[in-house]
Amino acid sequence: MARDDDRVKSGVALVTGAGRGLGRALARALASRGMRVAAVGRDAQSLAETANGSGRITPIIANVSDFDSLRHAFEEADALGPLTLLINNAALYPRCDIFDETPESFMQTVNVNLGGTFAATRLALDRMAETGFGRILNVATFADLHPLPASAAYSVSKGAARILTRAVVADLADRFPDIVISDWMPGMLATRMGIPDGLAPDQSAKWGVELALWHDPDLSGTSFEQAIEIPPPRGLKGRIKDRLLGRRRPLRRLD
Repeated sequence: MARDDDRVKSGVALVTGAGRGLGRALARALASRGMRVAAVGRDAQSLAETANGSGRITPIIANVSDFDSLRHAFEEADALGPLTLLINNAALYPRCDIFDETPESFMQTVNVNLGGTFAATRLALDRMAETGFGRILNVATFADLHPLPASAAYSVSKGAARILTRAVVADLADRFPDIVISDWMPGMLATRMGIPDGLAPDQSAKWGVELALWHDPDLSGTSFEQAIEIPPPRGLKGRIKDRLLGRRRPLRRLD
C-alpha cells in the first residue's frame, strides 16, 4: 500500500551513490513515482547511465567525502527545486584484512561511510530547517553487530552511521518533528558490494522508496530491514511487563 506524501513528492530528492547498484535503482524508482531526482556520484558516465535520458533525473558529480564538492552538489540541486528528501546511500566496502589496513585506508572508508552521511545530512538540514519539513533515509546495515572478516573499516563506519541517525533525531525531535529521519537496511544485494546470489537492487529499491516517501513523525529513529520494521530494543523488565500486560505492537511493513 503506497503511503506517498504529496509534500515530499512535490520537492526534490537527492540520492548519493547514485551511479550504480542500489543508488541507481533508488533514483530510478523515485523518478518513476514522479519525483525530481538529483543523482549524486563520482563518475559522469555511470550517472548518465542512471539517468538514461529521464527528464526527472539530473546527474550531479560529487565526492561525498569532500565537503566542498558535496556543498556544490547541493547548490546544483537547489536549482531543481526545494529539497524534501535525502537518501544517504553512498558507501565504500573495501574487503581488507586488518594487517593490510592502514590508518589512511581505514579513514578513507570512514570519511565516505560516516563523514559523507553526516555532511549530506547537515547540508540537507540547512534547507529543511527553513520550512521545518523533510525526509532523510539512511541506508544502513547490521555490520556493526555482526562484522564479517576483512571488514573492520566498513563495520565501524556503518555502525557509527546508525548511531548518527539516533543522535540527529535526539537533536531535532523537539524542534523539528516534521523532519523525519530513519534507517533502512536493504539486505544482501547482487551488487559489487554484495553477493552474486543476492537480492536484485530494483526489488530492494521498491521498499526503500516506499519508506522514503512515507512521511510520519513516528518513523523518526526507527529501522527497517527490507520491508519489515525492526522492533526497538527492550530490556528484560520491559519484555516481562509487555508479556504480562499482553502488549504487542504489530511491526509495520512496506508491502
